[in-house]
Amino acid sequence: MAANTKTSRKAARYAVPVAVAGVAAATVAMVPAFANAGNPDLPKVTAQQLIEKVAASETEQLSGTAKISTDLGLPKLATGLLGGGGVAGGSADPQDKIAQLANGTHTFRVAADGPDRQKLTFLDGKDEYTLVHNGADVWGYDSKSNEAFHEKEPQGADKGREHKTGDRVGSPQQLAQDIIKQAGPTTDISVGDTAQVAGRNAYQLVLKPKQSGSTVGSVQIAVDAENGVPLRVQLLSSQGGKPIVDAGFTQVSFAKPAADTFTFTPPKGAKVTEGSDAKGKGQGHDKEFKALESFPGFDALTGGAGDKGEVTPLGEGWATVARIDTGAGKNLKELENDKDAPKEAKQFLNSLGEKVTGKFGEGRILSTRLVNALITDDGKVYVGAVTKDQLVKTADAAK
Repeated sequence: MAANTKTSRKAARYAVPVAVAGVAAATVAMVPAFANAGNPDLPKVTAQQLIEKVAASETEQLSGTAKISTDLGLPKLATGLLGGGGVAGGSADPQDKIAQLANGTHTFRVAADGPDRQKLTFLDGKDEYTLVHNGADVWGYDSKSNEAFHEKEPQGADKGREHKTGDRVGSPQQLAQDIIKQAGPTTDISVGDTAQVAGRNAYQLVLKPKQSGSTVGSVQIAVDAENGVPLRVQLLSSQGGKPIVDAGFTQVSFAKPAADTFTFTPPKGAKVTEGSDAKGKGQGHDKEFKALESFPGFDALTGGAGDKGEVTPLGEGWATVARIDTGAGKNLKELENDKDAPKEAKQFLNSLGEKVTGKFGEGRILSTRLVNALITDDGKVYVGAVTKDQLVKTADAAK
């Protein structure tokens, strides 16, 4: 949500919800799992022992089929913008596919051979979207549009740096370890019931917020009882119902994939876009603001936020809320009363949901099952994986 990348990263360090919210988008670029029926009888383990088992896992080779189902409870208009169908069609840039994967159910094939070679193929009927990481090269290919995206890591690039392109095809181990690492003292960690996942016996590591006010009920990570590989990640709502995110293997093998699995050559006639070219097309703003600015009538609301945005973390742990000062040129009330504003902008404004008031002033709340955002009339945004009541309470306390 921030327009200042450095400040955004600083804010992220304060909150488990940042990692958990990442499950809704980041797991789409990971390799987690679905459970089968049955609870195997396994030796008892403590949560600490299970965490150590995940951390000590050296399994880096696998292949199989997985599914991800995401139900964020987005407004109907926002769901339409994301696209409830498949990921094929349009740009082949991997970043452009993430939002589409944050809605609905998707099936994909996966293969991995260490940290430098991974392949994901998202299936959408007869159309496919393929993402390949092979050494310094990352390829994305959309069969429907016959477009390819290519990005090459600079020679000698820092393998540990944040947000490198190769991380888009990261491992399930990394996802689980990131969540566990950021859990901290505000999280209760325990071992739940055993399970069978893709025919393999698994323990379940359960992370629950100790604090009230979070939209997250728990995060459940199914861990292979034999090799410690996380096989499934489920994000459950504090309000109950089906999981917000349920991602995981339906079939898995830990044999070494064939070397040519990770070889990719663009098909004849495919349009190829280099990563450096894509970065030159309007990526001066953070993509969070870019999405809002690109919507008719909202460019004035963000004030061309770009680098003006300033993020302040409020609270801690699962109850963390980020306050974003957008530097807006026009507030919500002005937009609502603007007769010349595009009808699409007003439709989106109405989809934001209920109007709220408090010590912070007036605003509207965009509500989903995971993240709630309060957009105030004075150009501030409060956002977090917290309930609407908790969000308003935090905004009031910040005045």
